Amino acid sequence: MAWILVIIAGLLESGWAIGLKYTAGFTKPIPSLFTAAAIILSLFLLSIAARSLPIGTAYAVWVGIGALGAAILGIVWLGEPATPARIFFLGLLLVSIVGLKVTAGH
Repeated sequence: MAWILVIIAGLLESGWAIGLKYTAGFTKPIPSLFTAAAIILSLFLLSIAARSLPIGTAYAVWVGIGALGAAILGIVWLGEPATPARIFFLGLLLVSIVGLKVTAGH
């Protein structure tokens, strides 16, 4: 269950990272509200998962999911470049996230 919470928290991190783009420095109320809610919920879920998972591993997986998701959303939704090198390194990030989860021992 803790790993599921980390995954959900990581997906929420991707959402709030992209949401920051739409807040205009937290001057737009609706995007700011959704972004702030995603930040709070993401950290809350991570904190619950950290009760039973090693914090270093849980945090690294959370950040990795957030970074990978934000980069993918940036490419798909925001038209950011999808160069072969960028795709390669995003693949390495995915392998790292899976490797950390598999070797965590939980």
